[in-house]
Amino acid sequence: MHDLKHPAWTDGTHLSEIMSVEELTELGTGDVAYIKPIKAQDLKEMFPEVPPLHDNMTLYALLNADGTPILLADSREAAVANAFEADLEMAAVH
Repeated sequence: MHDLKHPAWTDGTHLSEIMSVEELTELGTGDVAYIKPIKAQDLKEMFPEVPPLHDNMTLYALLNADGTPILLADSREAAVANAFEADLEMAAVH
């Protein structure tokens, strides 16, 4: 059984020695999300189908743990509400 207070990787072992790249990439996907404020001028890369907007407009992207876009909202509150409805755990990103 794993010791939850002292995970194996805390002994200096690199996580990549315990988990494969694929496992690390999928960690939290579908369960964890974060919100990123984004300027309209930077949207085309994440959301190619977005119509033209004023470049200085700030929108809020709800992103999966792996960075995959889930949705775009005009307010942080709307993005949080959607995450809540989808039973996603919110992560703080600094």
